[in-house]
Amino acid sequence: MRLGREMDHGISTHGWSRRAESRPGGRSGNESTAPTVVVRARHATRRVMREGLREFGRRLIGNDPDASPLMRSIGATLLAANLVFNHRGAPAAWLWAVLVAAYAGWLVFAVVESRYPRMATLALTWCALSSAAVVGAAPDISAFIMLCAAASVLAQQFRSATRIILLGFAAQVAVLIAGCAAAGKSLGDLLTYVGVLVILLLLGLYRRQHRLRVRQTQLLLEQTRRAQDEQARAAALDERARIARELHDVLAHSLGALGMQLEVAELLLDERGDIPGALAHVRRSHRLARDGLIEARGAVAALRGDMPPLPDAVRELVESYRRDHRMTVELRCDGPARPVDSGAAVSLLRTLREALTNAAKHAPGRPVRVALEFAADEVRLSVRNAFAEQTNREPLPGGGYGLTGMRERIALAGGTLSSGAADGEWVVTAEVPIE
Repeated sequence: MRLGREMDHGISTHGWSRRAESRPGGRSGNESTAPTVVVRARHATRRVMREGLREFGRRLIGNDPDASPLMRSIGATLLAANLVFNHRGAPAAWLWAVLVAAYAGWLVFAVVESRYPRMATLALTWCALSSAAVVGAAPDISAFIMLCAAASVLAQQFRSATRIILLGFAAQVAVLIAGCAAAGKSLGDLLTYVGVLVILLLLGLYRRQHRLRVRQTQLLLEQTRRAQDEQARAAALDERARIARELHDVLAHSLGALGMQLEVAELLLDERGDIPGALAHVRRSHRLARDGLIEARGAVAALRGDMPPLPDAVRELVESYRRDHRMTVELRCDGPARPVDSGAAVSLLRTLREALTNAAKHAPGRPVRVALEFAADEVRLSVRNAFAEQTNREPLPGGGYGLTGMRERIALAGGTLSSGAADGEWVVTAEVPIE
C-alpha cells in the first residue's frame, strides 16, 4: 500500500514537472497567464471596435436625419480607438502624424458642424484628403476607414451643391491614386478602394436627397400648419365679430324699445297720473327685457346654424312687433321656401328688425308692409312704411347700426341693400344670393 502511494506521488510529481518544463523559460502558471489575458483583451477590443464601426457605418448611411450629431460623436470615438488599437506594429512617425492630423479634421467637424457648417465642411475635406494620401502607405486599413467615413459624410452635405460634392470626390480619388501609386499598391487594391468609395458616394447622395426631401416636407408641413392656424384665428375673429354685431343689434333694439316704454310710463304718471296705464307699460318693459335676453341667446344659436327656417323666423319677428309696438304689419311670402345660409338668414332678420324699429320710432302708427320673395338664385326682403304725419314732435333717435350697419351686414352675406323714398313710402330692400 505504501509503495502504491509513493508510485502515485511520483507519477503526479513527474507529470507536474513535465508540464512545468513545457512552458517557455520554466515559468509558473500565474506568470504565463498575464500575456494571454492581454492578448484576449486586445482581440476583444478589436472585435467590439469592428462591430461599432459596422453599426456606425450603417447609421451613417441611414435615413434618420436626427441621428447625425450622435453619429458624429460616436464616429470620433471609434476612429480614435481605431488609431490606437488597430495597428500592425508601430507605424512610421510621418504616417502617424498624418493620421492624427486627419483625425483632428474629423474632430473639428464633429464639434463645429452645427454652428459653423462651412468650417466643418473644410475640416472634413481635410480629413478625407489626408486619409486618402496615406491609404497606400498605411500597414492596415485605419486610413481607409477614416477616408470612407469622411467621404460618406461629405456626400451627404445638403448645404453644398452637387457639383461641389462631385469635385471633392474626384479630388479624393486623385489623391488616393497618387498615394497608392507611390506606395506600390497593386491595381486590384486600387480598384477595390475606388469601388468602395463610389458605392459610398452613391449611398451618400441618396441619403442627401432623402434629407432634402424630408427637410422640404417639414417646411411644407410647417407652412401648412401656420396657414391653418391663421385660418382658424381668422375664423374665430370673424365669429366673434358676428356675435358682437348680433348682440349689439339685439341689445340696441331691446334697450331702445325698453326706453320708449319707460318714457311713456313716465309721461302717463307725470301728466295724467294714470297709474294703471303706467303699470301696463312697465310690465311691457319687463317683457321686452326678457325677450331681449331670449333674442340675444337666439342670435348666438342662429350664428351656429341652429335656427328655424327663414319664413318662420320672419313671421315670428313680425308677430313680436305687432304685439310689442302695436303696429299694423302686413306680411307676404312669395315663392317656394328654400334653404338659406345661417349667416345670410341672420343678416336678413337683423335688417328686418332694424327697418321695423325705425318705422316704429319715426312713423309710429303708420302701416308697414313686409315682403319675403324667393327667386331662382336669390332671396329678397323688402320693408315699406308710410311716412309719419307732420307733427311738432321730434322723432326719437334710431337704434343699431342704422342704414350703414344694414348695408355692412348684407354685404358680408354677399348681397346688396337699397333704401329710399318711393310713392310716399320709405322702402328698404335687401337681396342675398342663395345656392
